[in-house]
Amino acid sequence: MKFNRILLSATLIVVALVVQVSVLARLQLPGAVPDLVLLTVVGLALVYGPVSGSLIGFSAGLLADLAPPADHAAGRYALVLCVIGYLVGLARPENGRLTSAAGPMAVVVAAAVGSTLLYAGVGALVGDTAARHVGLSFLLFTAAVYDLLLAPFTVPLIMALARRAENDPLADAGGGNGTDVASGWLSSGTGLRIGTQRGGLRVKTARSRASRAGRIKGVKRL
Repeated sequence: MKFNRILLSATLIVVALVVQVSVLARLQLPGAVPDLVLLTVVGLALVYGPVSGSLIGFSAGLLADLAPPADHAAGRYALVLCVIGYLVGLARPENGRLTSAAGPMAVVVAAAVGSTLLYAGVGALVGDTAARHVGLSFLLFTAAVYDLLLAPFTVPLIMALARRAENDPLADAGGGNGTDVASGWLSSGTGLRIGTQRGGLRVKTARSRASRAGRIKGVKRL
């Protein structure tokens, strides 16, 4: 991964996790908690593709597993977001730009439902039956609704930041200035002009010396 991808992804994931733990988790909403970390992974995977999406998802999930107050085994959410990041990255268009809002919203709903099912499935394998007590269908419904309501305010912004980091306008501007300067130096021909001017001065100096010598010799002849 490029350095600008790593820096942007790490910043967005940390901010999303802090907001989710300190704000969204304390709203005490019925059912699931709005998953801002999942939406961040979705937005980045839609721009960066499946490989980067899986790496970002794994890192975000592992950070969420280790962040307090974590009540599940470490690596569980990392596996979930790794799979979700890879699958969402497969929905990335060739040019990295989506033509309508229906596609991202459908991806958000699929990611919310898929992550909840996968998280509950992994929990069932390790003996965690919390999803059964709450109700899996209710969790799926609330997760999809909350993430769908939060997505229009987060996913487009995350995708815009990711595209801006990929375009790297500062580097392009610096490269354009360097090219202009170089072309200006090459097209100006300043060295040739200076050389011509120097050559002309030398010729004029030689002629003046010769004329002076001729005058002196002529005077001596007289």
